[in-house]
Amino acid sequence: MAVHYYCSLMFTCPSPKSLSNKTPFLGFSMAAPSSLTFSGNNRTAQIRCQDKAAYIPLDQRWMFEESEIDGPDIWNETWYPKAADHVNTDKPWYIIDASDKILGRMASTIAIHMRGKNLATYTPSVDMGAFVIVVNAEKVVVSGKKRSQKLYRRHSGRPGGMTVETFDQLQQRIPERIIEHAVRGMLPKGRLGRQLFTHLKVYKGPEHPHEAQKPVELPIRDKRIQKQR
Repeated sequence: MAVHYYCSLMFTCPSPKSLSNKTPFLGFSMAAPSSLTFSGNNRTAQIRCQDKAAYIPLDQRWMFEESEIDGPDIWNETWYPKAADHVNTDKPWYIIDASDKILGRMASTIAIHMRGKNLATYTPSVDMGAFVIVVNAEKVVVSGKKRSQKLYRRHSGRPGGMTVETFDQLQQRIPERIIEHAVRGMLPKGRLGRQLFTHLKVYKGPEHPHEAQKPVELPIRDKRIQKQR
């Protein structure tokens, strides 16, 4: 035997005039008093909306003023950068000379400015950093025996296609790739990291084609970044 239940819903909507008087309060809007009635299975439940000031607990009303009830949300002060806050054409450009610079310390300084960690508006999920130009990439140095012991591997994708080079061999062949490899490893992995990596410009020799951007010297606080002769 099948049992059927019937339920009817009746909603009393406020007038359009009262709907226009909605005011944002604590992140959401409240309308004028209205009623919501449910009826079914010989039972009736009615929910009535009270005055908007009644939603504030008594022990918290001391935090609110009469003028704040009809005003904007002043408690939510969390700031998140908008699209206008990180336009690429407005970002600064830095330049650094890699001559006698320690590879790891220089790469970490570059990654900090590319991510924008030096700014008060730093947001981990947003590109807030700057562009960085590196010149004289062939003159970067490493400490210890890394010139002969540090290895760079690449694979062609075919069986037996692994190629291994030392730091000294890769520096003689493509010196820009050494700095790019070091900075890429310090950036986020994923779409944001790939976008940030395009802000790095590495060149062999002292010349670069970015004079129109008017780059300034990259500020360096680590005094150990320069190798002592």
